[in-house]
Amino acid sequence: MAKTPQKPEEIFEAFTADCKAAFGADLESIILYGSAARGEYVQHVSDINFMIMLSEAGMQRLAAAMPLVAKWSKARVATPLFLTKDYLTSSLDVFPIEFLNMQAAYQVVWGRDALKHLAFDKRLVRLQAERELKGKLLQLRERFIETGGSAKKITGLIGLSLPAFASIFQAILFLQDTPPCTKLTDLIAATASTTGLNSQLFETLASVRKKTKKLKDAEALSLMESYIKEVKNLAMHIDIFHIK
Repeated sequence: MAKTPQKPEEIFEAFTADCKAAFGADLESIILYGSAARGEYVQHVSDINFMIMLSEAGMQRLAAAMPLVAKWSKARVATPLFLTKDYLTSSLDVFPIEFLNMQAAYQVVWGRDALKHLAFDKRLVRLQAERELKGKLLQLRERFIETGGSAKKITGLIGLSLPAFASIFQAILFLQDTPPCTKLTDLIAATASTTGLNSQLFETLASVRKKTKKLKDAEALSLMESYIKEVKNLAMHIDIFHIK
């Protein structure tokens, strides 16, 4: 039975062997991404995320992955992202931020490097960043009202909503020709230096998400209002951002 590893690399060999057994020659590569690739993996807390590249023939028999997924879920391996080369290259216009973030921090576990040479169109990255920010703004306002001002519910809302902004921040750095950051604190600082983002606010939000800072109702209300205001400002910044 698969057990949660102390370090992600402990399962690479066995996981790769299972992937090869399931797909044989149709397996093209296995790539680690997410918190485990950023050096932020925490045993029993973090999921381990893999992108598995298959041939078109392999994708036609995806059911072969079912036993593998069931086995490795016990070790906190999230259901892998199964892709083909054509799907990846043809989706950079639709999901540029998602693949940009993967490219910012990943590790090739086995096979070819499918991410290294991906190129992104700044216009499409800017458009998705604006769409994501404005969508998140609407959602934050709606969910905030639904909390009724409860510090517990606001803490939960912060925990659920904050991770998405890390991906958007990475996209903003790309637009500014700034190298990607793997650590959240560095990412917040770099974004703040180029956009005027309130870094102290987002560091506080990160502390709330990590549960190292507890909020009382009045403090939670104020923090959430500042959070929403900052997302609005960032959306406006991207809305008028001029691509060089």
